This record gives sequence, structure tokens and C-alpha cells, in this order.
Amino acid sequence: MIGRLNHVAIAVNDLAAATATYRDTLGAEVSPPQAEPDHGVTVVFVNLPNTKIELLEPLGDNSPIAKFLEKNPNGGIHHVCYEVDDIIAARDRMRAAGARVLGDGEPRIGAHGKPVLFLHPKDFCGTLTELEQA
Repeated sequence: MIGRLNHVAIAVNDLAAATATYRDTLGAEVSPPQAEPDHGVTVVFVNLPNTKIELLEPLGDNSPIAKFLEKNPNGGIHHVCYEVDDIIAARDRMRAAGARVLGDGEPRIGAHGKPVLFLHPKDFCGTLTELEQA
């Protein structure tokens, strides 16, 4: 059911510094910052030949990333994102299998302009999992 790995998301306290590390130290191509108010984050994407790294910085005090960084002050891996062909069919399959879909269960538009859902980390080996419609 899941397709390719779309990205690994890393929460950071300082998006500009993290961007510089990936761009200047590792020589990566990094997108411009993009505010995502519906998700409470500002993101950049580090483009790799086979996937992406998403760097997330909190946008506002109610950001879920701010809460993550309170528990992980140095930042760290926040979630992994897999592509699916049909987000609604994937959601229904997850629910039927007993997995918890976070929020109200309705897809929201993510940073790539496509529908996304998040799955509870306790149901996926301790890893917050994002599904994105391909």
C-alpha cells in the first residue's frame, strides 16, 4: 500500500542555521523557507537524489513542533512521510486495521500542496507517520 519514502522531517530550533548546515556544509540543494500556518511550521526541503529531508521550525506558540522541541531541545527526527496512491483508501485501511489517524481524520493540504494525514506514533513503532497522496 505505501509507496516511496517522500521525506524524513527533522525539527529544528533555528531554521536558518539548519539550512546553512545542509547547504554550506553538506552542499545540498535547499528550497526557500515556506510558512505553513495550518500546520504551525515553517519548512525547507533538502532535495536529495532519492528523497527529501524536511527541516521544520515552529511557527507560533501553538506549533506541535514547539512542543516536540520542548521535549527534544536539540531537535531531531520528527516524522517520516510515505506516499500513497489514494489517501482516503489508505485512511480507511489504517482505521480498519486499528491504527489511529490523528486529528479529525480528514486529509489536510501539506507543504507539497497535496492531501496528507498523520498516524499515531504508538501504532507505528514509536514513529509519527505521515501519508501523502502521490
